[in-house]
Amino acid sequence: MKIKETFLSACAVAALLAGTAACTSDGDGPADKAGPTTGAACKNGTYTWFNVDKKDVLTGISEKQKIGKGGGDLATTLKPLHTPRTAVTFEKGARGDAKAALLSLGRRVGEVSAEDDGVSHEFANVRRQVPSLVSHTRVTVAGNFVDYAWVEEVTGDFRYTCGTEKPVTGRAVGWTIDGGGILECSEPVVEQRERHAMEAALLACGPDAPAAKGRSKSGGPSQAPKSGG
Repeated sequence: MKIKETFLSACAVAALLAGTAACTSDGDGPADKAGPTTGAACKNGTYTWFNVDKKDVLTGISEKQKIGKGGGDLATTLKPLHTPRTAVTFEKGARGDAKAALLSLGRRVGEVSAEDDGVSHEFANVRRQVPSLVSHTRVTVAGNFVDYAWVEEVTGDFRYTCGTEKPVTGRAVGWTIDGGGILECSEPVVEQRERHAMEAALLACGPDAPAAKGRSKSGGPSQAPKSGG
């Protein structure tokens, strides 16, 4: 049985469950024009981003569930592992505008278009509702199944400069993809990019389960992912 992957939205323990980084930046990207700031000495400055990181993080998981012949329903509520955050921490300098910083990060990773004024963009909403961990899943065959949920988390350090005022530095975190899936413990994960599925199998099925080891492109088993990101 193959992994069933479901994307719930396209907008969008915990540290131990983080997948490998999908992209990083050393700060050589273009500076982004900032929107108006609140509480800052200067408006309409620029953001420069460093250490930008995108990674898949498990947010919830079910226990291994044995389903008999003919299939059946899986558990309706997943055990929470990580609550996605949308937030900005200002470390040095005057307090800036969290929404403007998040929109700048969103543009940096391609989540927010350059033409988007971000008035109602969910990526920059610090009151954004977290994804539901209630699952309505039914399988049609027998096996040992695990239901899981994940998000693609985005983080980055920034430096905000404007005129001759002291720079403002800080860190922003948000999330984009909100996804979920089902795995069967005896079936290896075929695609290595689905590391969140392998990590779910490692936690719920155990390290010796084929799903936790995955399968390499050559068809042989691969090594299970290490905890700790």
